[in-house]
Amino acid sequence: MIYPGQDPVGYQDLAEILRARIASGQLSPGDRLPSERDLSQTYDVAQMTARAAVQQLRNEGLAEAVRGRGVVVRTPVEVEQVIVEPGASVSARNPTPGERRTYRLPEGVPLLVVDHPNGLQDLYAAHRYRLVFRAG
Repeated sequence: MIYPGQDPVGYQDLAEILRARIASGQLSPGDRLPSERDLSQTYDVAQMTARAAVQQLRNEGLAEAVRGRGVVVRTPVEVEQVIVEPGASVSARNPTPGERRTYRLPEGVPLLVVDHPNGLQDLYAAHRYRLVFRAG
């Protein structure tokens, strides 16, 4: 663990500190993350380092930007299991802006794409679905 006043830390170290605070419940869903300025002063890092750490958490789906509130801890979503039939293939990609709205995807969450042998395609929000292959 890194403490204020220690040697300079990188953005990944700072992101790990914030992750640990979320995992421990010190930062709960809906809580605002410390500002970039507060993080840079507390951990003696550049604001760019603090920004990168917060962006890392957003990319992982642990935090999201909320207009008028800043960056807050995301509420965990219950994951639903989907069975993928034999012969189907699965890939992941970034959603288009329209898909992000349609599927209510937070920043940094990809779409899982299931291509079926019959040519049809299904899209699943990666933070809400776990794909499991059925043995064929």
